[in-house]
Amino acid sequence: MRLPSKVTPYRNSTLAKFPLILSELKKNDMSPDELFKVVKSKDLNAAEFIEILDCLYLLDKVELIPGKELLHYVG
Repeated sequence: MRLPSKVTPYRNSTLAKFPLILSELKKNDMSPDELFKVVKSKDLNAAEFIEILDCLYLLDKVELIPGKELLHYVG
């Protein structure tokens, strides 16, 4: 996970990419695969995508709907 520092500017950090994921999940619930297809064109690789989902889950901003395999935005 890249955190902002003297070497890594905020815009290149993992934290700066949280809004990309959250803005898509605010629109509607998606499977992780669908969500990755939507955001991968925004300079996001698979490793960063997983890191961001992990962080957002730990911060209780997203949850996985059991049985449906969908990510849901938790306001």
